[in-house]
Amino acid sequence: MTDDVQWQPLDEDWKRALAIVAHPDDLEFGAAAAIARWTAQGKEVIYVLLTSGEAGIDGIDPAEAGPLREQEQRASAAIVGVSQVEFLGQPDGVLEGGVPLREILARSIRTHRPEIVITNNFRDSWDREGTALNMADHIVTGRSVLDAVRDAANRWVFRDQGLEKWGGVRQVWAAGSPLSRHGVDVTDTFALGVRSLEAHDAYLRGLNWGGPDGSGFDAEEFLEGFSRQAGSRLGVKYAAGFEVFTVG
Repeated sequence: MTDDVQWQPLDEDWKRALAIVAHPDDLEFGAAAAIARWTAQGKEVIYVLLTSGEAGIDGIDPAEAGPLREQEQRASAAIVGVSQVEFLGQPDGVLEGGVPLREILARSIRTHRPEIVITNNFRDSWDREGTALNMADHIVTGRSVLDAVRDAANRWVFRDQGLEKWGGVRQVWAAGSPLSRHGVDVTDTFALGVRSLEAHDAYLRGLNWGGPDGSGFDAEEFLEGFSRQAGSRLGVKYAAGFEVFTVG
């Protein structure tokens, strides 16, 4: 969480967003309630997952975990009004930044032509003090998203894709960043965000949070703590926070 600076509301004058994250469940730990708000407004949000999260459950072999987590992500997305979910088949846990990943992401951006791109926190930690360290996949994904947005707008970069350039991305929003200065009121859609996280049942049980089988994990309690703190920055009951990067 950030300091006590009052947050500004996000610009909601847009029609299509592309949410690009590394793993199934990344959006559900805070951003899903905001996405539920936007789809209820008639906006289109498309999910793009770099990996299938196949390395995310210690007790389940990746060959089994990947399809299971894809299934859970589709169910989770449907709860918040997202019908289009794409998996790009990149290796979970060992994502590498660089030109190949930028090319893959630029292709998605040119294909879907969003006005807003949503990603996850890609700072080194989840807190300003640097004690809650982020993981490599999140960091690589977010930084690559920023580069790919610029790449997608340059007609001379990745020109062999055969796609028209897309320079219509106005902003990139990183959910859960410790440097968030913008937020959105999710009071009315908070419950949908909770349900979307709960849909990742196998993953949450695999984490062994709240007991050896994960049965003691309370998704509502977990999300409420963050959402109330964010809400206090925005002057509402529950909010989701984002770090905003303006393109161009």
